[in-house]
Amino acid sequence: MSSLDGPANIPVPPPILNPAGGANQVRVRAYNERLVLSLVRLYGALSKADIARRSGLSAQTVSVIMRVLEKEGLLSRGEPVRGRVGQPSIPMHLNPDAVYSFGLKMGRRSADLVLMDFVGRIRMQLHRTYSYPLPDEILAFVTSGIRELENRLDDKQRGRIAGLGIAAPFELWNWAEEVGAPAGAMEVWREIDLQADIASRVSHPVFLQNDATSACGAELVFGVGPSYPDFVYFFIGSFIGGGIVLNSAIFSGRTGTAGAIGPLPVRGKDGETKQLLEIASIFVLENMLRERGIDPEPLWYSADGWVDFGEPMEAWIQDSAKALAQAIVAAASIVDFSAAVIDGGFPDWVRSRVVQATIDEAAKLDLQGVVMPEIIEGAVGAQARAIGGASLPIFARYLTDQNVLFKEVDHAERT
Repeated sequence: MSSLDGPANIPVPPPILNPAGGANQVRVRAYNERLVLSLVRLYGALSKADIARRSGLSAQTVSVIMRVLEKEGLLSRGEPVRGRVGQPSIPMHLNPDAVYSFGLKMGRRSADLVLMDFVGRIRMQLHRTYSYPLPDEILAFVTSGIRELENRLDDKQRGRIAGLGIAAPFELWNWAEEVGAPAGAMEVWREIDLQADIASRVSHPVFLQNDATSACGAELVFGVGPSYPDFVYFFIGSFIGGGIVLNSAIFSGRTGTAGAIGPLPVRGKDGETKQLLEIASIFVLENMLRERGIDPEPLWYSADGWVDFGEPMEAWIQDSAKALAQAIVAAASIVDFSAAVIDGGFPDWVRSRVVQATIDEAAKLDLQGVVMPEIIEGAVGAQARAIGGASLPIFARYLTDQNVLFKEVDHAERT
């Protein structure tokens, strides 16, 4: 979560009778359907026998569920796999066109509205930049944007939209000065219920989650999550934010602010202690460019359209890497993470430079007694926040919580 977090609104799966395995009772069939869909999503394609083995459900129950899911268009058949004794197995995979979802990323400099399919691919998107966000502008962007994107769909596709998920910083009125907003301009957000206001203007269910938590969730589901059950996550946006994944589930903590890595104290290049967000945030690069007479606006036009700004960008990368290395060592001193994942609202080549510089800086620190995680690039990219937001309606209706899912897999594979 970011430094601006409140409690995360994470979808909770329906009640289950036996969290260690699937259940055959009719009254929890909806949960078993979620479990089957989640297993197929995790592994890409599975046969009925594979699902029965991994879920603990009976072969008959799995056959019934998969017939229903195939009839409803949620699952599609792959090519039969031959060469084994008996009937060829038929792998089933998620149908990308079965479900769509809107995702809104609202940041301090720009907003993105995306239409995502069932397997996490962005099909369409709209982008809006601004000096600082105001409620009326955001509401207008969302309502007109949804109409525009829906007009590009046919009736059948529009009927498959699961909802809208919003990924936004909490307590937007904080740090207004750092983004150059006039005094008091952001105070209006104190009285705004963004989720309710948008829900009153659109015809879809609306979900809300912190933007950095959403990005972390996207990485867990669509990125490196299957390979790393425990990781600390850093997303460098206007302000750096992040999250913590433990046992393949986002850990939000007692108050919902676990993983609020922005306020983490680190040593700056002048030797003074600062918060991580004061060094490793894009607004810092923006200010560095402005001080050198360079127009920083291209930073917000497109996350993939950055140019190499030369010396100030390199200085920002090196400063950020020093701070990130300290943050990773601090995190690894508390939890034995398998990875530290770094991503951000910038092109892949910037991410690669930041990650490599962080690896180099971490090697210079005193690591005695610290088991360092693998420092790696995020796999989702600049749209992680929007993708994480768009995932909220899909998880609420079709998939299981990641923590439950991996418990199911572990139980089935051990038995």
